[in-house]
Amino acid sequence: MKWQSALAIYVLFWALSVFVVLPFGVRTSEEAGAPLVPGQSPSAPHEFRPMRIVARTTIIATLLFTAFYLNYIYGWVTADMLDWVHN
Repeated sequence: MKWQSALAIYVLFWALSVFVVLPFGVRTSEEAGAPLVPGQSPSAPHEFRPMRIVARTTIIATLLFTAFYLNYIYGWVTADMLDWVHN
């Protein structure tokens, strides 16, 4: 596999992982015990921590990509194994 292909696949895993990570650890102002800012939605996050999200996303994406790459090298699951329609 070319490094450009590996990088593109990793970026796809990373982008998918962002949506998995975003809902976890979010607290509203009510849960944090802080007053609402005028015009603020009650469901809005109290504090946005982008570096925590980036770190968690990177860890998950790296684990998923590692599993993908090891499967690519060792062939644990192949397209022929998944082709149950034509058998």
